[in-house]
Amino acid sequence: MQYSSQAVAKPYFIAAIGLFVGQILFGLIMGLQYVVGDFLFPAIPFNIARMVHTNLLIVWVLFGFMGAAYYLIPEEAEKELHSPLLAIVLFWTFLIAGVLTILGYLLMSYAKLAAFTGNSFLPTMGREFLEQPTITKIGIVIVALGFIYNVGMTVLQGRKTVVNLVLMTGLIGLAVMFLFSFYNPSNLVLDKYYWWWVVHLWVEGVWELILGSILAFVLIKITGVDREVIEKWLYVIIAMALITGIIGTGHHYYWIGTPEYWQWWGSVFSALEPLPFFLMTVFAFNMVNRRRREHPNKAATLWALGTAVMAFLGAGVWGFLHTLAPINYYTHGTQITAAHGHMAFYGAYVMIVLTIISYAMPLLRGRAANSNKAQVLEMWSFWLMSIAMVFITLFLTAAGILQVYLQRATDTPLAFMAVQEKVALFYWLRETAGLVFFIGLVIYLISFFVTGEQKLAVPAGATAMN
Repeated sequence: MQYSSQAVAKPYFIAAIGLFVGQILFGLIMGLQYVVGDFLFPAIPFNIARMVHTNLLIVWVLFGFMGAAYYLIPEEAEKELHSPLLAIVLFWTFLIAGVLTILGYLLMSYAKLAAFTGNSFLPTMGREFLEQPTITKIGIVIVALGFIYNVGMTVLQGRKTVVNLVLMTGLIGLAVMFLFSFYNPSNLVLDKYYWWWVVHLWVEGVWELILGSILAFVLIKITGVDREVIEKWLYVIIAMALITGIIGTGHHYYWIGTPEYWQWWGSVFSALEPLPFFLMTVFAFNMVNRRRREHPNKAATLWALGTAVMAFLGAGVWGFLHTLAPINYYTHGTQITAAHGHMAFYGAYVMIVLTIISYAMPLLRGRAANSNKAQVLEMWSFWLMSIAMVFITLFLTAAGILQVYLQRATDTPLAFMAVQEKVALFYWLRETAGLVFFIGLVIYLISFFVTGEQKLAVPAGATAMN
């Protein structure tokens, strides 16, 4: 580890993994409630389990992004972090606010939570993924501003690289787009129109810049390929991501009351959205094949390559399957959407956070990589989680296809709940795959506690050679 202030990334990574475990547990609860409707009712109703599951996903990925920034920006800028103390204060503020919010979801009704937190003064609650109380949203903005100030000052006072500038662009965009969560118009069309400015422009816009910069950083470190080569690839990838992602927002506007031209704009540019993910896959494998040194952290290399492949499959291929307006007419809001969402989030954002943790945590603990025994366990966790997610996606896709036919495409459509009973087999299979995923996550956790022959930390000059 070259800079002592990089150590502030460690609690962010630990919190991210802890919240990840919570997210998967609530996913398993929710998955079982699909087929056993009164499971844990009334203690944890389905709507609460779903809210906790999705909110934990957002929060722990944000912890991962912040930890990644605190780790890589000092190394890229060749300068200690502007204020390690501010980073720790913001960590505890964000963690406490997040935990209290989740407890609020679980311990009181949503209506009582809204009244208790003063939602009536500035109504922002009640929308999918943005269920957080207004006071929590304000806290998120404060944390985001402090975080951007901290890393921004580090970059301004240090070396500017493509990696840290792309990362900063993504982080600033993340904060700016979140401000639209405070805009809550009474007109439902306007509400959904701007709601996507947070949700879509996060996951299919600025988050892709964060993904690309973290992946580029890890590939620079583990392959030894010239920085200039990797930076040129990064420029192309982020350009394609922004061009297709921003205008591709239109694929959410098909059926919400917006003008008809969005069906063309959304279809054309969404059809191009797989391109940046395909480029990312070619980029990752090309860099590893051209590597000039064998890095001892084989597990991090596997996670990096897996990120590119799974992101292409989930965000690219499964996104394209139902993004054209004539197809989306039948598929929107079905389990096909859920299939795409699961693999896209896992491939693009879960895996990139696990990649940087896999690379950085051994260095933060004074070694170049975990022991061979620990890395073997970590690789087992990679394959268990990734294969399980593939099957989760396939089972949900099958359920979605059957749902579309029985509920929307046939001459004698069935009611929603009647269809749910007929696709229950796929929900059981999805739950089984979810258990395998959870086992893989537990193995991932265990791998960090496995002892063995330790590899000494790479000398400071070696970690900085690129």
